[in-house]
Amino acid sequence: MILVFGSINIDLVARVASIPRPGETVLSPSYGTLFGGKGANQAIAAARASLPHRVVIAACVGDDAFGRSARDNLVRNGVVADLVAISAEPTGCAFITVDEHGENAITVASGANATLTEASICNFAIDSSTVAVFQMEVPFPGSLSVARQVRAAGGRVIWNFAPAPSKFSATDLSDLVSATDIFVVNEHEAIAAATLLGCQTAALEEAGAYLAQTGCICVVTAGARGAFAFHPNGRHEAVEAKPIRPVDTTGAGDTFVGILASGLDAALPFATALERACRGASLACLAHGAQTGMPTREQLGTA
Repeated sequence: MILVFGSINIDLVARVASIPRPGETVLSPSYGTLFGGKGANQAIAAARASLPHRVVIAACVGDDAFGRSARDNLVRNGVVADLVAISAEPTGCAFITVDEHGENAITVASGANATLTEASICNFAIDSSTVAVFQMEVPFPGSLSVARQVRAAGGRVIWNFAPAPSKFSATDLSDLVSATDIFVVNEHEAIAAATLLGCQTAALEEAGAYLAQTGCICVVTAGARGAFAFHPNGRHEAVEAKPIRPVDTTGAGDTFVGILASGLDAALPFATALERACRGASLACLAHGAQTGMPTREQLGTA
């Protein structure tokens, strides 16, 4: 069973010719209201890539229309939403600008996500079959507590260090990786994490190898270059990305993480799960919105 412990947002998306620089205002002809949040995105990506009823999300939304519609959207996509709690804070929102090349800039207002704690999983039976997924859009102490519970039960933890927090101590990061089996980062996050732990480098490969020395598998996603996995024993592997012309890269990283969790839950060999996740992330870039293009199990090849 896959447990996603994370955020739920409503995405407000504006499309522009170029992403505004500091102090600059650009005009967009309209905006779209889409479902998002890294936790919700990863849960839906995992659910679409898995057998039915294999994914549950623990999260918080507000007692508002955004929260109700976001929860309904999860259920429609096959995610078990029984652990989605109602908060006194409003449902989280992300403000996303997408340029004509498909690149994006995102600001997130946490809202109800900031009230999520480990208490939300009190009715979930963690065991050795649990694959738990975490990100950085909800409070770290609750995430760390749940991750440690999963590891203690013999389950596996996938931690996506995104968005990388600007204020995060080396002690916190050491606690995070010690509770993690698979640490997923993009190039910038890999270098930031390695630097925080004492490795001064600007090279993806050096950062990934250094992070793997903490005892977890470090997976570095690199956009059109694909993904790289660094193992604690010094072994590493690379998977090429499917050549595409991206429409919108929003949610590609979340798709990768969710499909990787699905592959591990299905007991696929790690290399196969990695390749499947990379292929799915490429496919997700072919449609607008974080969740719209997330592929199904059939599109990925049955697993």
